[in-house]
Amino acid sequence: MNKTSHDSETPAHGQQAITACAFIHRKINGVEKVFLPKRAATKKFLPNIFELPGGHIDYGEDIIAGLKREIDEEFGMTVEVGDPFFAFTYTNDIKGSHSIEVDYFATFVEGSENIMLDPEDHSEYGWFAEDELANATTADKGLDDIEFVAMKKAFALLRGEKPKF
Repeated sequence: MNKTSHDSETPAHGQQAITACAFIHRKINGVEKVFLPKRAATKKFLPNIFELPGGHIDYGEDIIAGLKREIDEEFGMTVEVGDPFFAFTYTNDIKGSHSIEVDYFATFVEGSENIMLDPEDHSEYGWFAEDELANATTADKGLDDIEFVAMKKAFALLRGEKPKF
């Protein structure tokens, strides 16, 4: 796992960043679940929170190629990337940047038993069904957080529903 030099803490005052994240899903015992890693406690930006995996796209890099690179760097895993289903913006006060995040459906190519965590990035991970998402919330990131709103939309789309967001 070779990480690139940029991350959520490298100063980028006044810059815009593009990030791509993956709603990595699979059925476990017949129930659709999403893979959520938990950010390390040592992270300055959003420590100890579960999140959709992904990261910053390099200048000139194809967004899907960048998403695949991020998943490989952070977890040693290969993903099949599907369609984008959600986009939003946020500011990172630690980095001093404004980010545009695009969320994609994805699945792991290999079995999840091969997931590797770098303790500098993530402390643990879990697979969460839609009705278990509250178990991935914190005082700083509740179910009303935009990323959880995106996850609820993804689950609805997987059920073939047209979500009302």
